[in-house]
Amino acid sequence: MSTEKPKGPCSGNDCDKEAEDLQCPKCQSLGIESYFCTQECFKRNWGTHKAVHKSKSFYNPFPTFPFTGSLRPVYPLSATRQLPDSIRRPDYAKDGIPRSEQSPVTRNKLKILSKEEQEGMRKVCRLAREVLDIAAAAAKPGVTTDYIDEIVHKACIERNSYPSPLNYCHFPKSVCTSPNEIICHGIPDNRVLVDGDILNIDVTLYHGGFHGDLNETYYIGSRARADPDSVRVVETARECLDKSIELVKPGMLFRDPGNVIEKHAKSRNCGVIRTYCGHGINQLFHCAPNVPHYAKSKAVGTAKPGMCFTIEPMISLGSYRDKTWPDDWTSATVDGSRTAQFEHTLLVTETGVEILTARFPNSPGGSVPMPEAKMEEKGEGKD
Repeated sequence: MSTEKPKGPCSGNDCDKEAEDLQCPKCQSLGIESYFCTQECFKRNWGTHKAVHKSKSFYNPFPTFPFTGSLRPVYPLSATRQLPDSIRRPDYAKDGIPRSEQSPVTRNKLKILSKEEQEGMRKVCRLAREVLDIAAAAAKPGVTTDYIDEIVHKACIERNSYPSPLNYCHFPKSVCTSPNEIICHGIPDNRVLVDGDILNIDVTLYHGGFHGDLNETYYIGSRARADPDSVRVVETARECLDKSIELVKPGMLFRDPGNVIEKHAKSRNCGVIRTYCGHGINQLFHCAPNVPHYAKSKAVGTAKPGMCFTIEPMISLGSYRDKTWPDDWTSATVDGSRTAQFEHTLLVTETGVEILTARFPNSPGGSVPMPEAKMEEKGEGKD
């Protein structure tokens, strides 16, 4: 039996008492609320209660797909979440097509933001940090990623902001949630988080005409923090981002962060995902420049004061290769190895860099000590 907040009357068919904090574990995994007054009542009513488990029909929509790890999608997805008409929307909100990003003139231009535009980025990035922190506080064993999506959506509305992922190129949810072997773009669904998971939460807000983008990977429960491999990949990803940000200043080449990231990842026997990269961000969700996370890339361009872009290294315990699920979004490591990611939106200043999505003193999560354990063979270069 699981311990949760009491929920009204006891679920026992022959009981008229108030429920205590005893929940059916099977119901919890299915997202069904059922609470009992005592362990004895639960056992006595098990014969009839178990029929409830068949009343909620979850399913894997891709039963023949060769998944690379143990994760499976848990459908159906919840209904599309709505927003008040008063909230300003990006151009893709209605039909899923980001037309402003499709123009070669705007997409490939290295934009220098005015002082007013920089203030707009500061504001949306602070709001985005607030929303990520709210989502992170809710990420614990027993909740679904769909519940985290609901929390993010409501938090955006409370801040008069649009959740940028929603309907971006037809993405169905307001946040990306990527557990364990999922690299990025995980779609929130009815899978229940369990003790031992690691979970990346990627939040982007659109407010005042600007996007603010950040993500972090969190340990779900004490088992995750005690697992040497999970800690190794999470803390390596965190450190890769920190070390790459130290480079950012006017004159930095956009190919430079990848050299630092890959060197540090290899030192921890981890691989660097190559398919995805950091990106420019301002009035557009994604634009120039591209900032690869791997070494010896051919990225072009130089950082200048007033530019905004993200760095968001994705680090794996195994192969750098990825495989996309049939939903056309969820990206998994090809060998099923665990992966972690961290991201900040950055503003280049005259003398260095401003981390617009910096953590607050009370932000959930944060680093944990690297466990002293024998490292596996290097992941980078594995197929």
